[in-house]
Parts: sequence; structure tokens; C-alpha cells
Amino acid sequence: MDFKKHLETAWAMTLKYIVPLVISTLAMFAVSIVTLGILAPVTLAGYTQSLLLMMRTGREPKVQDLFSQMRLFLPLLFFGIVVFIASVIGFILLVLPGFLVILGVLFSCFYMIPLMTDRGMGLMDAVKTSYAMAMSGSKQDHAVAVLIFIAITAVGGSVAVGSLFTHPLATLFFLSVYEEKSAEFEKQSSAAPWHPNSTIKS
Repeated sequence: MDFKKHLETAWAMTLKYIVPLVISTLAMFAVSIVTLGILAPVTLAGYTQSLLLMMRTGREPKVQDLFSQMRLFLPLLFFGIVVFIASVIGFILLVLPGFLVILGVLFSCFYMIPLMTDRGMGLMDAVKTSYAMAMSGSKQDHAVAVLIFIAITAVGGSVAVGSLFTHPLATLFFLSVYEEKSAEFEKQSSAAPWHPNSTIKS
């Protein structure tokens, strides 16, 4: 996997659409805070699909895109609660198991959200397919992609307003990797071709 290409793509797209990206990112953070995190998963889904469309078609992200995937509210909330409980139990028992739970979810479910928003999959099918994509091809490349995503996000989190820039950068990097991995997986899979199921209109 050409990580340099994915990083360059993410960087170029971030700079090109920096204003709408910052506005959308700030709005997503604000909604998450105001709703005490309840709407965080579903607005992240809308945000992710909005950036995927931007990458594919050049359509600028809009704040209203954050609410475009409300049909996924319950399954994503359920998934978030399960991961939160598992992580808390891990941290209570020992700190290391909590981190392992988080890393395991990131590794296995890295592509879950775009599979739900872009491919129209249900929660369980998206989790299974994301894991299958992670295990296909080079597992080392997938692990490196996850670590790069974490690193970019962590760098932004260390600065007061850094996340407004690094969050879209990390998301665009992840989506660039998703595009490559999904294309490779579709070629390798004997299943019927996937059909995008975008619900965001231009």
C-alpha cells in the first residue's frame, strides 16, 4: 500500500476544502458536546460520508450532512455503548486490556462506518465485512494504516484547536485507504458487486 500517496491525497484535499471542513468538524464536535455524546456516532457517520463524496466528486461538505445518516442512529448508538462498556471493564480490570479492546475494535471495524453509509450494509454485515477487509491482503499494511490514523488524530488532540485540522486530515487519509481496500476486496471476493447507497444529495 502506498501510504505516501494516501497521505498526499488527504493533505491536498484538506488544504483545498479547509474552510468547509473546519466548519463541519467544529459543528460535529459541538453537536457531540451538546448532546452528551448521544449523537456523536451518527453525526460521525454523516461526516464520514460527506467527506467521501467530497473526495469522489469535489462536493463541499455541509453542516446538514452531519444529520444525513439518522437511519443509523440506533445501531451506531448500540455499537458505541457496547464498545464503551467493554473498554470500561477492560480499564477496571487492568489498564492494558482496555487499550487492547480499543485497538481491537479499531483494527477490526476500521471500515465499518463507510460500509454502512456508502454500501448500505447493516451493522453486523458491516462489522463482518470490515474484519474481512482488514484480514485480506497485507495485514501489516492495514495495521500501519490504523496506526497512522491514530497518530494523526493524537497529534491534533494534543493542541487546543488542532483537531479541527487533523480530524478531517485523518478521516480523508482513512477514506483514501478505504477506497483502495474496498476495490481490492471486491475483486477478490466471489460475492455480488457492491452498490453504493449514498443518501447525501448535492
